[in-house]
Amino acid sequence: MYLYSPDEIDRERANHQAVIQGADDIDVKRIGNLGELAFEQFCREYLPVEMWEWQNEAAIRRCNPESFSGHDFEVFGYDVDVKTSRDVSAFRPSNLLENDPDDDIIAMVWHRDNEDALILLGWERTETLKSKVSTQEAYSGEGPEKLAHLAARPMNELHDLGPNTAHLNQKPENPFSPGDRVVKQGDGDASVAVVVEVLPPEKNTTAYGQEMDGEAVNVAFPNMLDNGPGNWREIHPAKLASYCDDQDIKLYTYKHTNLEYPENPFTPGDYVIKPDYDDPDLAVVLEVAEESDDDREITIAFCKHLEKELGEQHDVNPTDLSSRCEEAGIKSYSYTHDELRFEHQY
Repeated sequence: MYLYSPDEIDRERANHQAVIQGADDIDVKRIGNLGELAFEQFCREYLPVEMWEWQNEAAIRRCNPESFSGHDFEVFGYDVDVKTSRDVSAFRPSNLLENDPDDDIIAMVWHRDNEDALILLGWERTETLKSKVSTQEAYSGEGPEKLAHLAARPMNELHDLGPNTAHLNQKPENPFSPGDRVVKQGDGDASVAVVVEVLPPEKNTTAYGQEMDGEAVNVAFPNMLDNGPGNWREIHPAKLASYCDDQDIKLYTYKHTNLEYPENPFTPGDYVIKPDYDDPDLAVVLEVAEESDDDREITIAFCKHLEKELGEQHDVNPTDLSSRCEEAGIKSYSYTHDELRFEHQY
């Protein structure tokens, strides 16, 4: 058995994809998505990457509706469906067959009530399940009152279905996550970008028509995001890929080794606080000085002043914030970038 602990990005994507899918039961669909994420992690750890495929990878990564498919994965040429449940009786052979008789293999995932951990219990061939059910019906009569048979072969036996190959860890080496601020490595004039999605290693075959040697990261630039219909800074980073896809916001692909974290990550429109205050007020960045060696290169205004003068629902493009504040007589303040901290609003 294997334990999978979804992070915040996984949980947000699993839920938002269920909402976009229009599922009748959002909870059930979200948990099913988490089960698929758990099985994908197992495959990445233990199975040759060229011999398995996740049918819903792009849909969950970008929180888009899934195209219809009768199974979740193809592993060594077998159709695999992932069943996720809190009720372990769902993994009795007869129950598994009743719900999914057509796939080659069923993988079973149990989840905790609060969905912070899922356990991959095992897997079984559908043909074996049919045999177990028919045998029990023919010869066993009623099962023991306090003991029910659950179907499960150990997860690590799944690789026995494939050829005898070395199973290398194919976990991404990429250190970045959606929402991270990055710049092009070694470029002193590079603009700050936002990581939108991190592609799995096997998806990084080409960028700009050329083969990429490394793991790809798709980024968007804040000025392009600012031109979208919503305030992207109030969207959870897990949903940025969905937002950009829906709004046709252009993404740029970089090899992760060509990116680095910027010394000064702030851009106009960012929500910030001055963390050394006991009860800091929320502020928004108005300007970032072009010369990085300027003293107090970040100019901010406090949100309570913006709301007082421009209204609570003020909708000002970040590029116009500074001039609007000047016109409205809203006082601004300047700090060095290391005096401020992001205060995310999602």
